[in-house]
Amino acid sequence: MTHITIRQYTLAAFALLATAPMLAQNPSDPITLPTGFAITPMAAPHSVLQPLNPGLANLPNYVAGQAVATALSPDGTQLLVLTSGFNEVVDTQGKAQTNEYVFVFSTSTLGTTFIPPKQTQVLPVPNTFCGLAWNPNGQEFYVSGGVDDKMYVFAQTGRVSIFGAPTYSQVAAIALGHKLGNGLLSNAPPPYNAQAPLPMAAGIGVSKSGALAVVANFFNDSISVVDLKGRTKTAELDLRPGATDRTMTGVAGGEYPFWVAVHADDKAYISSQRDRELVVVKLGAAPTVATRIAIAGQPNRMVLNQAQDRLFVAVDNSDTVAVVDTGADKLLDAFSVTAPRTILPGAYLPKGANPNSLALSPDEKTLYVAEGGTNAVAVVSLFGSNGQVTGLIPTGWYPNSVSVSSDGKQLYVVNGKSLPGPNRGNCRGDVQAPSIPDCSSNPNQYVLQLEQASLMSLPVPGVVELADLTDQVARNNHFDAVEQGGFSFGPVMDLLRQRIQHVIYIIKENRTYDQVLGDLEVGNGDPSIVEFPEAITPNHHALARNFITLDNFFDSGEVSGVGWNWSTAARATDYTEKTVPLNYANRGMTYDWEGTNRNVDVAQAAVADRVSAQPLLSLIPQLGPDLNLLPGTADVAAPDGPAGESGAGYIWDEALRAGLTIRNYGFYIDLAHYQGSPASNPSYIPISKTPAASGITQAVPAKAALLHYTDPYFRGFDQANSDVYNYQEWAREFDQFSANGNLPNLSLVRFPHDHFGSFGSALYGLNTPGLQISDNDYAVGLLVQKVAASPYAGNTLIFVIEDDAQDGPDHVDAHRSIAYVVGPYVKQGAVVSERYTTVSMMRTMEVILGLSPSSLYSAAAAPMTEVFDPYQETWTYNALVPGLLRSSQVPLPQAMGRRAQPLVRDRRPSSYWQKKLGGMDYSEEDKLDTPRFNLELWKGMMGNKPYPTERSGRDLRENRKELLAKYGIR
Repeated sequence: MTHITIRQYTLAAFALLATAPMLAQNPSDPITLPTGFAITPMAAPHSVLQPLNPGLANLPNYVAGQAVATALSPDGTQLLVLTSGFNEVVDTQGKAQTNEYVFVFSTSTLGTTFIPPKQTQVLPVPNTFCGLAWNPNGQEFYVSGGVDDKMYVFAQTGRVSIFGAPTYSQVAAIALGHKLGNGLLSNAPPPYNAQAPLPMAAGIGVSKSGALAVVANFFNDSISVVDLKGRTKTAELDLRPGATDRTMTGVAGGEYPFWVAVHADDKAYISSQRDRELVVVKLGAAPTVATRIAIAGQPNRMVLNQAQDRLFVAVDNSDTVAVVDTGADKLLDAFSVTAPRTILPGAYLPKGANPNSLALSPDEKTLYVAEGGTNAVAVVSLFGSNGQVTGLIPTGWYPNSVSVSSDGKQLYVVNGKSLPGPNRGNCRGDVQAPSIPDCSSNPNQYVLQLEQASLMSLPVPGVVELADLTDQVARNNHFDAVEQGGFSFGPVMDLLRQRIQHVIYIIKENRTYDQVLGDLEVGNGDPSIVEFPEAITPNHHALARNFITLDNFFDSGEVSGVGWNWSTAARATDYTEKTVPLNYANRGMTYDWEGTNRNVDVAQAAVADRVSAQPLLSLIPQLGPDLNLLPGTADVAAPDGPAGESGAGYIWDEALRAGLTIRNYGFYIDLAHYQGSPASNPSYIPISKTPAASGITQAVPAKAALLHYTDPYFRGFDQANSDVYNYQEWAREFDQFSANGNLPNLSLVRFPHDHFGSFGSALYGLNTPGLQISDNDYAVGLLVQKVAASPYAGNTLIFVIEDDAQDGPDHVDAHRSIAYVVGPYVKQGAVVSERYTTVSMMRTMEVILGLSPSSLYSAAAAPMTEVFDPYQETWTYNALVPGLLRSSQVPLPQAMGRRAQPLVRDRRPSSYWQKKLGGMDYSEEDKLDTPRFNLELWKGMMGNKPYPTERSGRDLRENRKELLAKYGIR
């Protein structure tokens, strides 16, 4: 490898960022994210951004994503960077490449000259989950094997790279011996144990002598002790109180252990994320739990000082760092690390900074904290056991780890994401791709493949530089708005707060803007990639046309796992950010992000209630319930409220705290009741057209806060059901509220049928994507029509959003999506191109209802003021009947009149979709093979039509008539 200059490194790294059309032309200019915040990764003087390219022979330009950890060798000359995420691509030969990677960099310095690290080696690992640690001897390091339930050992080979640096190779893979994780049926025989979670090896801690390692078993709620000389596991300790002490049965503790810090050779500290504690373990031949230290927030990574008398803990959800006295094993202090107090002085700041990694300077006077949520590294001055943020350094998108050079003069930060930019066809180029030319030449278009990771290196800023960088971070994150308690919203929002008493919030699934509205006569749509045109989605088009066309709206989340958290809490926790990509790449993890944890409905605290609510517990009565399985109602993925309310940071929590009324229709439901059949699942709930009249419960909430506010007759996510029938259940209650004058202030409505699936078992003839999105389209139109004709028409606003945009192509960005605001005081017939996001919509609803902001993001966001017209009081809407639905069995009006759209022919029969996609799992959102699903969806809806060759992100608002005519659209 030849010598690469700093300029070449910088240009290569900036090429990473230049994929998205909305990015700044100048590397130092802010780059706007779909979260509403911005990044300036090149703002720090002399900073270098290096793409993490593993050098795949048949995919030379591929850059890995989701880098999560760094580790500097004891002598400071070698830096390791670990990926742990999606990283599933197909090369130009059609071969799948599914590895994670350890990137090895040389960090040798030359005097006082700053030299960026040089990549010397890339080591593939099948699976990982964040764990990365050196042996103190500097001759070997260790990587946790994630779902493979192993600890990989890499040792120096004695060979020397071209840079004069040592090289490493894998010398052992130590099995940890877990067959399954702790779950509903982990002890059950096949086939029932298929519902149990798999193991997940996470953080690794190494003793000071280098004799042993301790591995956190994330899904087994235990640790494994490994003899590093003998390369064998020697001990296992279950961290749950009731597992070792019967008197503590049913007491929560030790669950979801993530990180490990080993004190000398005698003691280990393990961060328990669900139970918000540090478990202190006495090591030895038979390890035991010595004590537990409660933490206000979710502890993740930890670092010991050189004397090992202080342990510093990064704490997500509370946005703090905790300090522990390791002699007394007592919590000494916890201090906020979001920003300097001069910038954010509030006592109870909204949450969302997501501190997730920390590193001590060699003199131990400074602590550096990576903050994924605010895209910064906090510089903390330490005073004994206390700390104070003195500055912030801007980074790339979602920094996951920070390390400090051995001389304290350089910082190394890994960023987990980058902006994806346009996605041509959202395909990955697998064996079916040759029939679509662009898929074979431009594979890997899925959003989690397009988000690329990078290593940022920079000299530690001086005092003056740090002040400027801190101001830049404050501007990137709009901290001035948070400091003032929010923007001055002006007369329009003041009027809405006075006039609007009710908000109806509809969340749908997974569509991009171009996929649905690219054929609209106005707006920045690309008609060449419209999969669901007006003939199939007439209400989507009419609502945009009659009210506002939001052609620059971005979903903040990439996929449903994070998207539902952004859509209900205006943020995602670090737990969610770390675990979602693994799950979507089939690298383990359960879908923990909508209330259930490891498929357990934690809304039910009492064992008896759980047994009745968990359908699989009753399959094997002789086992009985595991009384130590996730006791209590804590939800590991749930965000906290602004004042630290544990797991209560959702919009409904804010509404309840404000004394408002709420009603839930389909949000955060336990989907296990819809899986299988009555024969295989005793707690299976059958779909009913008339559930209330028939007394057939359809929904069991998975959130404790929603237990008493959920309509039990409104079915949750089930692709075999109909959104129109769910609408009818919503309308039944709406009519009662109208009659009684007690419509809730906030209604949460889920219409999920634009997700698609269950083609072989779908009811009412809704067995193709076209029919399913028409069903979804009509349900939305009917709800809007119902409100428009009701006594609440004058004081109710309807907000409609997709939770994410992962399942389609878009010529601007893989996050751009459809969104609607309908009702009084909404502009009519207008195109609004203001850049808005999921957070913008959340903030708008919060302001209108007088709620506190759910997160730091929403506290900093401006509401969607451009959407409204204070003089537009009157409105109406008549739902259009999609012509495709006339071939279904959903209820349609007998006299449709002008509402009936022309009868259209479905593009493919149900048998086609069942053949192509029938084998996928539609039991919960996104459980399927999403990249292949998207490819087949395009082929089925568009035939062999090639993707347009130009996906430059250009503005297509002008000359719409001529552009549409080019594609035969009038």
